[in-house]
Amino acid sequence: MAAAWHKLLSQNLRELRIHLCQKSAGSQGTRSFIQNKYLTLKDSNPSFPILVREVSGVEARAFARYAFGVERRVDLEGLPEAEVEQKIRFLVESPPPSKQ
Repeated sequence: MAAAWHKLLSQNLRELRIHLCQKSAGSQGTRSFIQNKYLTLKDSNPSFPILVREVSGVEARAFARYAFGVERRVDLEGLPEAEVEQKIRFLVESPPPSKQ
């Protein structure tokens, strides 16, 4: 069953990008998050762009793009899967104030 915040993904964000290294220990929690949660996120938001970029040696990070091109970044390097999920959830549930 999808968590309530999964459904907010496409309502609050325009795009979610996740960068990680395929092999480094610092990206292990992010890799686990993608392996275990990606399908659930896509099932809840089938047309929402979730971009996963695997680059050798890069530190794990997530970028959220909101309306009007506003972006936020959170560092995921060295975090376990549960904390990676908390950081992604923060991006989804706490959009920045809208520009007016």
